[in-house]
Amino acid sequence: MQDLFEHTAMINNLLARYGVKFGIYKNGEFKEQLFPFDTIPRVIEHEEFEVIEKGLIQRVTALNMFLADIYSDKKIVRDKVVPPEFIYSSSGYMPQLEGVAPPMGISSHISGIDLVQAKDGTWYILEDNLRIPSGASYPLIARDLCRKASPATFKNKSLCDNRDYAEMLKSTMDYVSRGGINVILTPGRYNAAYFEHSYLAELTGAVLVSGSDLFVSNDCVYMKGATGNTRVGAIYRRISDEYLDPMTFLPESVIGVPHLFEAYKKGNVALINVPGNGVADDKGIYYFVPKMVKYYLGEECITNNAPTYLPYYEEDMKYVLSNFDNLVLKDAAEAGGYGVVFGNKMTKEQKADFIALLKSEPRRFIAQEVIDFRDIDIWENGERVPRKADLRAFVLSGEKTQVWKSGLTRFSRNPDSFIVNSSQGGGFKDTWVL
Repeated sequence: MQDLFEHTAMINNLLARYGVKFGIYKNGEFKEQLFPFDTIPRVIEHEEFEVIEKGLIQRVTALNMFLADIYSDKKIVRDKVVPPEFIYSSSGYMPQLEGVAPPMGISSHISGIDLVQAKDGTWYILEDNLRIPSGASYPLIARDLCRKASPATFKNKSLCDNRDYAEMLKSTMDYVSRGGINVILTPGRYNAAYFEHSYLAELTGAVLVSGSDLFVSNDCVYMKGATGNTRVGAIYRRISDEYLDPMTFLPESVIGVPHLFEAYKKGNVALINVPGNGVADDKGIYYFVPKMVKYYLGEECITNNAPTYLPYYEEDMKYVLSNFDNLVLKDAAEAGGYGVVFGNKMTKEQKADFIALLKSEPRRFIAQEVIDFRDIDIWENGERVPRKADLRAFVLSGEKTQVWKSGLTRFSRNPDSFIVNSSQGGGFKDTWVL
């Protein structure tokens, strides 16, 4: 494997050449930066991954049942498992979806589940991403380049091949399609994950389109073409819910497709993932996922949540205030590593201000025990150094729910930081499942 490490600079140069970058908006300005790749892979033993796989399938199955329930009968609310405040006050809840059943009953076709491994080897779920989770393309192209740079590294390795992601994604789109071609709807090259949009379109055979390429006629979606219009059956949309259709959501949206939601409501096009999924990946709802598994499936959770407290509940609020310095506080509406504060890193004044905010808006925050998660070696300046890392696993739900035997391992480049998100300057690794 030493041979592979020595090709780190070359592989990162190729990634930059192919446009494998991550763009972020900061202070009103779009900045594009290389998503640094580290050649030392995260390695997961086969038996260990089997447990993770069972747990993720169980979790995503329950979350899809929750989404179907929340936009129809709301039994889980009526049975007092989840308080109604956690549904209707969620920024991800969309009343327009009430009574609208998705094709084949699936809301989250592509779920990005973030995990960390504690130093004792226990895996914990940190959060569920059910809206438009990104990241699968990075280990895909990185492993392809690693194979080319160092074929000897992969010779005689008992390693799961990760190239099946494209077929898994295509099969998922085909399964829910309403008849017609598959397209990937992108807001354009200034989106943070534009590389992924174009790369996955190429691998799956889907057509990469922008909103102006599509139109709705007689409640069906069509793609414009030089020689005629083509019916669209499934749209893997990579734009946020509120921008999808200016006639239903934000009227100022110029990247959506007018009347798209009407076509979807009539059952004439599949949307991957379904709008309104944000109600299930709200950080406040995360607290209730083990209860969902028990409620819908009659099973105990195979994978653990990080120990979590809801200040919404009086007992939990008391615990949070008594143990403030030992907890990490998260804003339920934030993502990408934003809105995360560590109690022991705050000044006396900051603590006082935050506690006042917490008491005035208890639904807005969750508190978690700080998991001292495992360090993974990265290759830096010619030597191995330890850094914190998480894992984003990808679960695809089509004819069956399956977990991709790979994943995106993100690591902090700061030796003193637990924040690994790419938007916060982190890098990434390939994930080898043996």
